[in-house]
Amino acid sequence: MSAQPVDGSRLEGVNKTETEPLVLGIESTCDETGFALVRGHELLVDRTSSSMDQHARYGGIIPEIASRAHLETFLPTLEQALAEAGVKLEEIDAVACSAGPGLIGSLTVGNCGAKAIAAALGKPLYGLNHVIGHLAVDQLVDGPFDGPFIGLIVSGGHSNLLLVNDIATDIVELGGTLDDAAGEAFDKVGRLLGLPYPGGPHVDRHGQAGNREAIKFPRGLSRPKDRIEHRWDFSFSGLKTAVARYIETLQREGKELPVDDICASFSEAVNDSLTSKAIDAALEHGIKTVVIGGGFSANSRLRELLNERAEAAGIEVRMPPLRYCTDNGAQIAALGANLVAAGLPSSPLNFSPDSSMPLNQTHIVEV
Repeated sequence: MSAQPVDGSRLEGVNKTETEPLVLGIESTCDETGFALVRGHELLVDRTSSSMDQHARYGGIIPEIASRAHLETFLPTLEQALAEAGVKLEEIDAVACSAGPGLIGSLTVGNCGAKAIAAALGKPLYGLNHVIGHLAVDQLVDGPFDGPFIGLIVSGGHSNLLLVNDIATDIVELGGTLDDAAGEAFDKVGRLLGLPYPGGPHVDRHGQAGNREAIKFPRGLSRPKDRIEHRWDFSFSGLKTAVARYIETLQREGKELPVDDICASFSEAVNDSLTSKAIDAALEHGIKTVVIGGGFSANSRLRELLNERAEAAGIEVRMPPLRYCTDNGAQIAALGANLVAAGLPSSPLNFSPDSSMPLNQTHIVEV
């Protein structure tokens, strides 16, 4: 992807009293309605309203409920964010919103709201790749990226390795999951064990108390042939099935489930695959930094193991604080600020959300 000059007329209203444009970020890919304001790499405010409690009774996200929740919380959350930052809506210089991947209904609500704001203010609008935002948000904590890095995206819907030469203009997808994402696999194992939804945090908690070596669960794509054909890819479906069969066998024999050990051994199998391939990709491409992002990056064992392996390999790890791991407006505002700074063209007001936006595309440029 190459940078293109932005239409200067779209940015005539940029606040000249500040050195950096003020970017409003709007997140609405799933069950969080998020708003944030970023100037350069400085976060002014980050407000999020979640509908997670409304989905818990169903054991998963219900798209219709998520869409209605966005409608109900959009304006109140926006007003709270502006008030907290002490900013008036007309002071905003650019609007950025998540345009994909995500639930089409949730994206549509957020996109319509973002378009209304941008049109009313006469400001440029950027329909962004929500997944790339999970990496961009780290700049608000650790400062701007100073060179290429390997991005490890881990969430309920994604497990991907990216070669990021420039967060705004040059991203290459090295590989991804062939089936379940890491977060999705954790939630499913949590359900198998009868843990509350979402299962990921509960599996993580039980895993911390268990023996990681108690059960030898398989590592996906670990055969020599797979290491050649799918060097940077992941697979967790077979692992999930192995856990299910182990549980079924014990239940059939009337034995008590060693929940802590199951969670610990399962977690180790997932995180072994994620971290080994991330470090391998960095070494292969001669890159000294790995940046991790996404909801599953809150997993304690993932953070511990990645830091251990990175230190041994002489590689720096950048990972945002836990508050920025789940979906939030800050990640969208941060990426939007990158695009504005790079002089990239804004998105047309008539763009449609793209639930399958490729990971080498930072934003929607033309319809």
